[in-house]
Amino acid sequence: MHFTTDEIHHLGRTMLDWYDRHHRTLPWRAEPGETPDPYHVWLSEIMLQQTTVITVGPYFAAFLQRWPTVTALAKAELDDVLHAWQGLGYYARARNLHKCAKVVAAEYNGIFPDTEDGLLKLPGIGPYTAAAVAAIAFNRHSSPVDGNIERVISRLFALETPLPDVKPEIKQKSAALTPSDRPGDYAQALMDLGATICTPRNPACGICPWQTPCDGRKSGLAPDLPKKRKKPAKPTRVGYAFWIRRDDGKILVRRRPEKGLLGGLYEVPGSDWRTIDAPDDVMLSEAPIKAKWTELDGTVGHTFTHFHLDVTVLATELTTTECEKLDGSWTTIDGLSDFALPTLMKKIVRHALKYR
Repeated sequence: MHFTTDEIHHLGRTMLDWYDRHHRTLPWRAEPGETPDPYHVWLSEIMLQQTTVITVGPYFAAFLQRWPTVTALAKAELDDVLHAWQGLGYYARARNLHKCAKVVAAEYNGIFPDTEDGLLKLPGIGPYTAAAVAAIAFNRHSSPVDGNIERVISRLFALETPLPDVKPEIKQKSAALTPSDRPGDYAQALMDLGATICTPRNPACGICPWQTPCDGRKSGLAPDLPKKRKKPAKPTRVGYAFWIRRDDGKILVRRRPEKGLLGGLYEVPGSDWRTIDAPDDVMLSEAPIKAKWTELDGTVGHTFTHFHLDVTVLATELTTTECEKLDGSWTTIDGLSDFALPTLMKKIVRHALKYR
């Protein structure tokens, strides 16, 4: 399908009219006609990556209450930011969020760059986030493409090439349709359309503002688009977690290295995560101390983006003297809530506490 200039103008106008009547009210979003706060837009976009709107709402409110400006966030301790982020997952986002705030505060006097190119120079901001912030916060003629917009555009044009191969074509077609008038509201309109009408299953084509020109609707392909390549099965890795209880009842936790999966967060000490046939004695040799270990029944399972993990928990109890050379922090069970523990580690704690 190819749209004329007049048709493109009509599509944009139709979408903006629909947005003015039916837009979602979200805590980080300015109403049509109001000036958005770039800090709010940026913070929400980082939080919304791989996370739902319903999940993000309370976190966004809590962050704003604690750190109402990007300068305030820049002054925060990383541990506090990671702790506040617990439950949102993908913790590299939180580390980059803090790093970005520090750069904006120190190098840009607390004012975000207002162009895609400028935003791309900041830590943790990729092409999508740069386009979204430029369009929504600064009304730049940018064309962000998230999962909702991918679905809307692939159905409008009945694009049958599967994801991710079709992404460049979606980006090109989406950019060609973006109006010069209110590009930020237009981008948010497409996001809202995908979230409320052009949904993954059972799209409500009968009330869609673009139902007439939509090739996906006319061909009957809409519910099956965008097509996706079949994902390969996730491999399984295994590891040990070492639950060390001191004779005063305190538990050892330690901070993970900044780089790598779950970087900068706290953990129950553990071995490296290896292929499923890894020798037990190799993982046991990575215990932080030689001790008499008791293997707890069952394993702790957790699925990451690219692999599934099964962790065996080994427990021991040592005297204070035996623990003097161990690196890390000792805390009561109740005090564990003061540490930024990712979901995996919370599962390990719950598993270990069943055998107290």
